[in-house]
Amino acid sequence: MSDIARLPIRAPDRTDDLSLPGWVYHDPEYFRVEMARVIRPAWQIVCHVSDIPAPGDWRTLDYLGESVMVIRGTNGEVCAFANVCRHRGSRLVDGHEGCARRLTCPYHAWTYATDGRLIGVPHKVDYPDFDQSEWSLIPVELEEWRGFLFVRLEGGGPGVAEMMAPYDAEIAPHRLEDLEAIGRITMRPRDVNWKNVADNYSDGLHIDIAHPGLTRLFGASYAIEAGPHVDRMSGELVERESANLSERAYQRLLPEGGGRTWLYFKLWPNVAFDIYPDQVDFMHFVPVSPTETMIREISYAVPDDRREMKAARYLNWRINRQVNAEDTVLIRRVQQGMGSSLYRPGPLGESEVCLRSFAQKLRRIIPQTREAVPPPAGWSGR
Repeated sequence: MSDIARLPIRAPDRTDDLSLPGWVYHDPEYFRVEMARVIRPAWQIVCHVSDIPAPGDWRTLDYLGESVMVIRGTNGEVCAFANVCRHRGSRLVDGHEGCARRLTCPYHAWTYATDGRLIGVPHKVDYPDFDQSEWSLIPVELEEWRGFLFVRLEGGGPGVAEMMAPYDAEIAPHRLEDLEAIGRITMRPRDVNWKNVADNYSDGLHIDIAHPGLTRLFGASYAIEAGPHVDRMSGELVERESANLSERAYQRLLPEGGGRTWLYFKLWPNVAFDIYPDQVDFMHFVPVSPTETMIREISYAVPDDRREMKAARYLNWRINRQVNAEDTVLIRRVQQGMGSSLYRPGPLGESEVCLRSFAQKLRRIIPQTREAVPPPAGWSGR
């Protein structure tokens, strides 16, 4: 069971109105505890089922020192395994994608079927009383939600479908199961703590200050809400044409009947979906170190060859490329500030519901998060 699922409901405490302390954005000991208690039990997104359409197609996800592989079997089913040979621990496959009807270890040629069964052992006579059926690949928990594949290293707690259930009716018309990738996954390294990325994604107060393009597109319609497992943000595209050429063209080119709402969902703790009328993106904030994050990002769309739809998707990319650049500057400034020994947690406004929710979850899972300054070294072992 995950830490969030087994924790009791508690009364408010003195820190509920405060942001997180700066030290948790760079402290190595806190990072180790956080990875064990927060990220390891959490669902992490790998890809869409359309990315592995044929038997033997596989994708990998590397995080927390682990490599997880999802692969479509010859029977059409998708499984997830640790990318580790059961013999001597060698990685079985290299890279992020490929296709193999069987998986053969490059070290000693132990061979596995796509369903994980060990089917070939050279020099088998060297292993007396060897039961081959006991040495299948190590399974990893897998869930498919509306075509997207998620894995987690430790079980317990709600599934992705349960987490997203409050928004299911709103998401259904976007046909996520029918999506196909536009391009490849982009890996964007950022020299910030992963929480800085997550905080910024759910922060509503900076939109009209730091994102003039989104403000022109949304007007005053941007809204946020925090659920038990998911933050929801949204903006309605205004009818008034933008003064910016790309934004104005995007407004004009969106096909009729596709809606004019930009939806954003952040699944606790580090996976996000941007759902637009023309495409769907996922963003995955993968922690690398206390001050490094790798953002995995890719766009998907329902197949549509209309010229105006292709143009709208290109303009969407141009608009959001600028938004990403603006956000990168912001999160780096915050990371620098969090490194100051003089900083203390600041007040959270009543409207900052997503930041409040995020901070409260962390303080429940790791009580030391309530401290304005780091505890003495070794606190995690006591």
